[in-house]
Amino acid sequence: MIDFVAPLTGNALHKEGEALISDKGESFPVIENIPRFTGLDNYANAFGLQWKSFAKIQLDSYNGSTISRDRLERCLGTPLEQLKDKNILEVGCGAGRFTEHLVKSGAHVHAVDLSMAVEVNAANIGNVSNYRVAQADVYKLPFPAESFDTVFCIGVIQHTPSPEKTIEHLWKMVKPGGWLIIDHYTFDWMYLLKPILFYRFFLKRMKPEKSKAIVERIVKFYFPLHWKYRNSRIATALLNRISPCYVYIKNFPAMDYDFHFNLTRLDTYDGLTDYYKHLRSKSEIEKILSAYKPHNLKVWKGGNGVEARCRKM
Repeated sequence: MIDFVAPLTGNALHKEGEALISDKGESFPVIENIPRFTGLDNYANAFGLQWKSFAKIQLDSYNGSTISRDRLERCLGTPLEQLKDKNILEVGCGAGRFTEHLVKSGAHVHAVDLSMAVEVNAANIGNVSNYRVAQADVYKLPFPAESFDTVFCIGVIQHTPSPEKTIEHLWKMVKPGGWLIIDHYTFDWMYLLKPILFYRFFLKRMKPEKSKAIVERIVKFYFPLHWKYRNSRIATALLNRISPCYVYIKNFPAMDYDFHFNLTRLDTYDGLTDYYKHLRSKSEIEKILSAYKPHNLKVWKGGNGVEARCRKM
C-alpha cells in the first residue's frame, strides 16, 4: 500500500493520537478512523448527504446485478482479475459501487472522496488489508506523484470546478506505464427537453437537507407515472417533457420497481443539486488527454457520456 503524505509538501506522515503528523508540524485529523485532508464543509456536501441516504442501492452485492462490475470492466478494458496486486487510486469513491469490485480483485485500493461519503464507503467495504480510504481534494491528493498503476475516476470529473485541471492532477498520480481511466458528461438533449435547468437553478442553492426533501416529493409524484407508462412511447415522451426525474427503466429492464424507484431518487437528487455540472464532447476529452502524449489513447461514447483510458509513457 502507498503511504499518505502531506498533500502540498509531500512530507511523510506518521500516526500520532487521532492525527497524521509530519516532522514539519503539519497535522491532519483522523476522524472515525478515516484521515481527513480537506475541510468537512465544501461544495460536495450534497454528495455526502446523497451517499449517506442511498448507501447501498448501487452496490452489485446489494441489488443483485452486475451493473457496476460491467461498467468498471468496460472502462478498464480488462477483466478485474488483471488488477491483482496493482496499486489503484480511486478518486471520487462515493459509497463504493466500484470500490467493492476493485478490492475483491486483489488490487491495493486507495479510495478518496471530497465528501463525507468516505464514511459510507468505509462501512460498506469494511476492514480489509488491501484497502484504505481518506477524505481528500483531487487538487490536493495525499500521495506521492506517479505512484499508481491505475488511476480510476468515474462519475466525478464533471462535478469538479475545472475538468481540465482535475484531469491534470489525476495524470500526475499515474506512474510511467500506468493507466488513467476516466469518464465525463457530454451534451444530451435531455438537459433542454426536460425541466432540469429550471429545478437546478433553485435546488443547488439550498441546503442539502432542504433540496433533498423537495426532490423526494418530486420523485414520489412522477416516478409511479414513469413506471406505469414505461411501455408507452407517447406517454414516456410526454412525461420526459414535464418530469425532471432521471429514469433508467429502459437501461436496466430486468430490475424491479423498488430498484428503479430508489435509483431515480438517488440520481434525480444527484442531477438536480450538484454544484458543478460541466459538459465536454468526445473530441474535447481526446484533445485534453492527447496533450499528455499518452500511449494507447482510446475515447468512446458510452456510460454517462464519454469514457476514456490511456497509458502514461
